[in-house]
Amino acid sequence: MPHKSLAEDALPGDLAAAEPAAPATNRWWILAVVAVAQLMVVLDATIVNIALPSAQADLGFSDGNRQWIVTAYALAFASLLLLGGRIADLFGRKTAFLVGVVGFAAVSALGGAANGFGMLVTARALQGVFGALLAPAALSILNTTFTDAREKARAFSVYGAIAGAGGAVGLLLGGILTDALDWRWTLYVNVVIAIVAFAGGWLLLSNHRDAGSSKLDVPGTVLVAGGLFGVVYGFSNAETHDWGSPLTWGCLIAGGLLLAAFGWWQTRAAHPLLPLRILLDRNRAASFLAVLISGSGMFGVFLFLTYYLQLNLGFSPTKTGVAFLPMVGALMVAAQVGTTVLVPRIGPKAIVPLGFAIAAVGMTWLTGIDVGSHYASAVLPQLIVIGLGLGMVMPPAMQLATGGVAAEDAGVASATVNAMQQVGGSIGTALLNTLAASAATGYLAGKDPRNKLVQAQATIESYTTAFAWSAGLFAAGAVIAFLLFRRGVQRQDAGAAPVVHM
Repeated sequence: MPHKSLAEDALPGDLAAAEPAAPATNRWWILAVVAVAQLMVVLDATIVNIALPSAQADLGFSDGNRQWIVTAYALAFASLLLLGGRIADLFGRKTAFLVGVVGFAAVSALGGAANGFGMLVTARALQGVFGALLAPAALSILNTTFTDAREKARAFSVYGAIAGAGGAVGLLLGGILTDALDWRWTLYVNVVIAIVAFAGGWLLLSNHRDAGSSKLDVPGTVLVAGGLFGVVYGFSNAETHDWGSPLTWGCLIAGGLLLAAFGWWQTRAAHPLLPLRILLDRNRAASFLAVLISGSGMFGVFLFLTYYLQLNLGFSPTKTGVAFLPMVGALMVAAQVGTTVLVPRIGPKAIVPLGFAIAAVGMTWLTGIDVGSHYASAVLPQLIVIGLGLGMVMPPAMQLATGGVAAEDAGVASATVNAMQQVGGSIGTALLNTLAASAATGYLAGKDPRNKLVQAQATIESYTTAFAWSAGLFAAGAVIAFLLFRRGVQRQDAGAAPVVHM
């Protein structure tokens, strides 16, 4: 059965409510349902990216508006995650899950049928709204379904692999659907996935309202939603405009102040949206930071390597997606070994920093690409190394970030993990794009920009700069994880009653 650390045992409010365990067979079917739903949410962070040129040509919107198709989803998703997690705690995880699935499918169909930019961007924002309800409900269902520590580790290896590799799978599926059918099918496909997830959720899940006696923290909801919106929008604006833009730094400052006010309010609210007891354990805090940093650094793999494969090596969208599959396979293998074998025996203090270090080596190795490089020698081995490293970081970090939390806090703790990954991705998007653009501009200084070879080399300079900074982020993650994680493994109290923890 799951366990708590000594630090967690000392928290007076951290008492988990017992739930009847799901039958053994049902547990693994529930994992499949949760995995399908999570895949749908993660896919939509990248699946539309490859289809954007086709959608733009079909609907006739400008280059300036194009980024909003991606940003609208990220803004709504990140801003409302904690609210979605608390709704799952208050009204039941099954209810939140099913409403999230149906809503996500409905607005995906709306986006697929879009007849203009306004309709498409509205659908993408609504996808983010329902995704913010679905994602924390799915993760909290996973935590409260698996009570055996070994089974929970296996379940998290699957979930974490999907969370880590879903972006690459989205690129593959987006390319296949765009090439074989139409860009609209990158949205319509969610309806097919949702039918499977809804049927499984309706049949297998039971509804638990562990925080049913609590009330929604309205001031906290407004503060954190506004704060996350400001932070994500600020970084997104920096990507498309400039760090010196008043809108960029104004939103970042406002977002930071609102999040600080949210933290202050949570110490005084009768029913806090994010109880501070969730953040007090060292392992949990280290895990949240690990998810944030890995989300930031992964952006360098997906976006810039996609550019390199398509623009420099001439890969089609489908071939680009296939090129990422070895990384996905390596990540899934490392996720299984790291979560079920290494962390339970050695502890996170050694494994998570090691994973970061391996990913940093892979990213550094990837800076060796050039105009005349080949995929088999200059990309493939590096992707496998990066996948192995991230597989040792993300699934264990997600399990530790949500382990040992009271059942009534399950949804909001799960939402915090998703928020960290989303905000990390936004930070990586803005930071690496800015650094890459500066590197390209610096390379072109004093050279003839009309020369095609010079242009090609400038793009290589931008890619390798992004890869180098991603490697730096992973290296920083290794140091931070090593300093923050506690030594050893979390011990299980043999005399504890069998309870289900988040």
